[in-house]
Amino acid sequence: MDAFNPWWRRAAALLVLLAAGWILLAGAASPVAPGGVILPVEGPIGPATSDFFVRKLRQAQQDGASLVIVTIDTPGGLDTAMRDMVQAILASDVPVVTYVAPSGARAASAGTYLVYASHVAAMAPATNLGAATPVQIGETDKVPEPSSASERKAVNDATAYLRGLAELRGRNVDWATAAVRSGASLPADEALAAGVIDLIAVDIPTLLRSLDGRVVKLQTREVVLATNGLVLQQVESDWRTELLSLLTNPNVAYLLMLIGIYGLLLEGYNPGAVVPGVVGAICLLLALFAFQVLSVNYAGLALIALGVLLIVAESFVPSFGALGLGGIVAFVIGSVMLLDKDVPGFSIAWQMIAAMAFAGALVLLAIVSFAVRARRRPVVSGIEGFTREIAEAVEDFESNGLVRVHGELWQAVSTLPVRAGQRLQILGVDGLVIRVGPAGE
Repeated sequence: MDAFNPWWRRAAALLVLLAAGWILLAGAASPVAPGGVILPVEGPIGPATSDFFVRKLRQAQQDGASLVIVTIDTPGGLDTAMRDMVQAILASDVPVVTYVAPSGARAASAGTYLVYASHVAAMAPATNLGAATPVQIGETDKVPEPSSASERKAVNDATAYLRGLAELRGRNVDWATAAVRSGASLPADEALAAGVIDLIAVDIPTLLRSLDGRVVKLQTREVVLATNGLVLQQVESDWRTELLSLLTNPNVAYLLMLIGIYGLLLEGYNPGAVVPGVVGAICLLLALFAFQVLSVNYAGLALIALGVLLIVAESFVPSFGALGLGGIVAFVIGSVMLLDKDVPGFSIAWQMIAAMAFAGALVLLAIVSFAVRARRRPVVSGIEGFTREIAEAVEDFESNGLVRVHGELWQAVSTLPVRAGQRLQILGVDGLVIRVGPAGE
């Protein structure tokens, strides 16, 4: 091990430098409290959208924002993700204004619930909302009459949920029922006339002028909006949200599920293949997250645990790096899922994740390098090692005779005459008889 000391010292020094850089970068980042925040909700609503929305809304409250404008353009999404977003709006201590924009956008299905839950609902011209009937994954867009008990329960639950939001915000309760039971939809002008929304605005400046002086009732108090000259900050989705959105894309989630299932099946049919099992386990956990069977936190913890288990298993199973590499990938993906910069004191910095992944890669590299070196060493035991030994003839013989190897007498056969004391190379072993030839051939 002494020969590797310089290598380990360089690796330790590099880890120290990474940790120091992480501390400097973490200390340099400081949130700026904006006057108002524009929070976009675009595309299908899933776990990634919900996670991003809840984090940014919480951050806006912590930074002292006076208003959050949620711009919506969505065809709908998953019920669980939508309810998490609605709960965040209802618990918000900052007024939340939903704005279906730009022209041509829609707040369909799950987006309708967000509009009803907001303190102020607004739409741009030529936009629409509605079609809030719950459907199972794989069903068509047609709104069928609920036939089974489970379908009736889902529709009744969604109806009661949207009616409750309508009563809380003083909006049209009857249309909320129609939006769920018959999939009704409304354009912006009809929604305003029906009391579904509060106002129509062409753009953000017009919206701010319309909001100025409006009284909004929060959970524990009422506030008067002062939006004249309010400075707004646009919130952009970060790389973490983009990655989670890619994983939760229905097509990607479906492929992950298939890869996970077939990977585990191949590992079961061919134990010891390692790679199918590792890839299958990682993909299956990602698929469970994409289908919201596991939340972000549970999926991240499960992937980290799987990564640690695979890295440890690399030390005991001769996989030549397959287990360790899969463990590092699982560890990094799980850590990214738990990466939350918006909770002061409880965030995991990406620099720390990179440092830990680099340390794991160094350990894996060391294990693989030791295994490769051990594999390249000549065999020193068993039949393979015995064929590299040199024997000494005890007597003269033409084809059969005695030779001495490691102080033992062996019966030997040779194709050439042998003289007593001659050094012979062992060519092979047949039971208790060895085949020899002149040394050096």
